[in-house]
Amino acid sequence: MNHAQLTALGRALRLLGEHGEALTTDTPDAKLHEVRADLRRALNLLEEGVSNAAPTTRCPEHPNGPVDEAAPDLCLLCETRRRAARRAEYNGPAPYQPQTEPVQTRYGVRGDRPQPQQRWLPELWNGQSWQLCGTPRRDRREAELYIAAQRRAPRAAMAYRLVHEFTDYEVLRVWGTPVRVDIEPMGNL
Repeated sequence: MNHAQLTALGRALRLLGEHGEALTTDTPDAKLHEVRADLRRALNLLEEGVSNAAPTTRCPEHPNGPVDEAAPDLCLLCETRRRAARRAEYNGPAPYQPQTEPVQTRYGVRGDRPQPQQRWLPELWNGQSWQLCGTPRRDRREAELYIAAQRRAPRAAMAYRLVHEFTDYEVLRVWGTPVRVDIEPMGNL
């Protein structure tokens, strides 16, 4: 209920209080109809302001929680907690039971981390540096077949190499001889 609704409801209830104080045995029917209209107005304001369901328990912590008729506040959740506390008084603390599931850690446990992946990267020499040609492969034989097909192509590069990637890079094999080529014609004269 917002502030404006609270203010309007308070005003309507105060007006009803004034009507109640003014009632006598000889109050005319017109005045009673006015009281009835004001009472309906207050009820309508109350219906508009209440958005949640009526509480099922008297518990301030769980007003719409499950009901336990035997509990003083009708709250099953709080009564279960109180019963467990009373049981612990008589029986002592619960026996230690080891955890069966892993505990959440900041960095995760070994089983949560992905396994390292190995890939074979086909690269070609472009005259200045090694660059990736084609997509990285999961199979070494497939990567070598790809490089063999690239070497037979009409516009083959000067050199190719296969790089093994597995947490680090290792050059496995080089085809051809990489020679640095000046990109400016006539030697940059």
